[in-house]
Amino acid sequence: MTKRKIETCFSPVLYQPEEHMNSIVVIIDVLRASSAICTAFANGAAAILPVADADEARLYKSKGYLVAAERDGFVLDFADFGNSPFNFTREKVEGKTIVYSTTNGTGVINQASAAYAIAVGSFLNMKALTEWIIRQERDLLLFCAGWKNRFNLEDTVCAGAMASKLMDSGSFTTICDSTLAAMDLWTLAMPDLHAYIEKAAQRTRLRDKKLDDCLAFCLTVDFTEKVPVMKNGFLVDNIL
Repeated sequence: MTKRKIETCFSPVLYQPEEHMNSIVVIIDVLRASSAICTAFANGAAAILPVADADEARLYKSKGYLVAAERDGFVLDFADFGNSPFNFTREKVEGKTIVYSTTNGTGVINQASAAYAIAVGSFLNMKALTEWIIRQERDLLLFCAGWKNRFNLEDTVCAGAMASKLMDSGSFTTICDSTLAAMDLWTLAMPDLHAYIEKAAQRTRLRDKKLDDCLAFCLTVDFTEKVPVMKNGFLVDNIL
């Protein structure tokens, strides 16, 4: 069997959509959008509509939708809640369609819309996601949301963990320097992931804003077996 390729993109400004039209693209925004999305589906959400623009999210709110929206970590004034995974409780989201708009993650999801398939990844769904990817028999791009077009540590380390698992499966190969670098960072972080992520700028931002209560949860491996994927403009559970 021919091995598939893994590539990694460290920032939205580096993404080339025409290069990945036949690939699976996995969106990674560990702190906090992709972790929140995985948590929403773990708690029974029916669908999530990612929107990049706050005004568009506001419009959906006026139409009666449940809206999660934040900028720079803070809940927007019209939104029902922000993007902490702890906001997406079963009581709030079970059976609901949620409109979702964040500083980084949802814009990246829309940016990748021309890809063969889009999935959302985090530490929370690592095992389920990598097993799903292997079954697809497609090349893969790990797309780190970063922070306002900048490289960040937490998304890159998560990409490295995913790439390492996939390479260990024997189904994938890579000559992508970004993927190799991400795997090297994961090797450094793996013995004490929580301590390593203390270095991350986003960890400091969340602490300064008193929004870091979910940090340990976002670094929990294999919390859920849900794999959110895009279908007809909405994120849904891949088994539906």
